[in-house]
Amino acid sequence: MAGRTFLVTGASGFLGYHVCKYLVSKGEIVRGLDIEAFHYPELADKVMFFKGDIRNRQLVEESTHGVDVVIHGAAALPLWSKREIFSVNLDGTRNILRTAYDLGLGKVIFISSTAVYGIPKEHPVDENYTQKGIGPYGETKIEAEKICLEFRKRGLCVPILRPKTFAGPMRLGVFQILCDWVQDGKNIPIIGNGNNKYQLLHIDDLVEAIYLVAMAQGNKVNDTYNVGATKFETMKADLQALLDYAGFGKRVITIPSWMVIPALKILEYLRLSPLYEWVYETAGKDHYVSVDKIQTELGWSPKKSTAEVWIDTYSWYLKECKTRKIETGVSHRAAWKQGVLGFAKLFF
Repeated sequence: MAGRTFLVTGASGFLGYHVCKYLVSKGEIVRGLDIEAFHYPELADKVMFFKGDIRNRQLVEESTHGVDVVIHGAAALPLWSKREIFSVNLDGTRNILRTAYDLGLGKVIFISSTAVYGIPKEHPVDENYTQKGIGPYGETKIEAEKICLEFRKRGLCVPILRPKTFAGPMRLGVFQILCDWVQDGKNIPIIGNGNNKYQLLHIDDLVEAIYLVAMAQGNKVNDTYNVGATKFETMKADLQALLDYAGFGKRVITIPSWMVIPALKILEYLRLSPLYEWVYETAGKDHYVSVDKIQTELGWSPKKSTAEVWIDTYSWYLKECKTRKIETGVSHRAAWKQGVLGFAKLFF
C-alpha cells in the first residue's frame, strides 16, 4: 500500500536530508524542493526533486500539486544578507502557504525556531512566552509564524514546531568550527562561567517529532510545539563530556562575557568572524524550553541528551574528514570560514 505524499522544502539541507531519508524509510512518497542541488545518491531515485526557489509561485504549485503534507523547512540562514533572509523567510513562506491553501492541502508543518524567544529571563520557556527575535533570522521566524496564523484562520492546518538548535550526523556550520578545534586537540573557550543550562536537540529526535505531527489526524495538531532534549546539564559540563570523549585531555576554558562579547560584535560587523549575535549572546546564558506540551499531547519523547548531540556530531565529523574534503559555504551542510577564530585557535 502506497504511503502519503510529502513535499519537503529545503530538501537539500541538513534537516531536509534527514526528513527525506526518514520518510522514505517509512514507505512514504517523497518530493523535495530546494534552490541547491540534491546531492544524495542513496535517495536520488526515491525522492522526486524540484530545483528552484520557494518564492517561485509556478514551481511551488508544480511541486505541491497532489501532495498530502508539506514540511516547510526551507529558510535563509543567519550568514545570509538581511535582505535575503527577510525575502526568503517571509515571501517564501507566504508563497508556500498560499499555494497549499489554494490547492486544498491537508497540512503544512512550519519549522520555526526557539530563536523566537530571544534571551528569556525565566525558564523553562513554554509556548506562550513573549517573543523577541535576535537578528534578522529570529525576527523573520516570528513574522513567518504570524503568516502561519493567518492561514490557520482561513482553515488550513498549520502546525508550528519550535526546535532548539539541532545537530547530529551531517551537521556542519558553526558546529564544524567546534569539531575542528576538538579534532586538533584544543581547549574550548566558552562565554561566561559555563554554569548556564543549555539545551540542544538531536536531529533524529526532531525528525520523529515532525513525523508524529505529520501523521496526526484532523486538526489535533493545529498548534505550536517546542521541541528539545530533556536531558541536559550546564554548557561547561556537556562540552567537557565531548572533550573527554575526544580523548586529548583538554578542558573547557571560561572567559568573562564582558571581555569577549564586545569583541565578537565588532568582528561580526567587520565580517571577520562567522559567529553571529544569536550564538554569542545566548551561549553564556540559560536557554532551555519546556517540551511538556508535545510530550503530553503527542507522546513524543527524545532519546538523546545534549551531550550526545555534541558527541554524535563530532563522531560523524571525524569519519567524514577521512573520506572527503569539507567544502565551505553558509549553510548547515557546509563548513563556515573561521576568519579570525582560526588564528585564535593557536592560543588554546
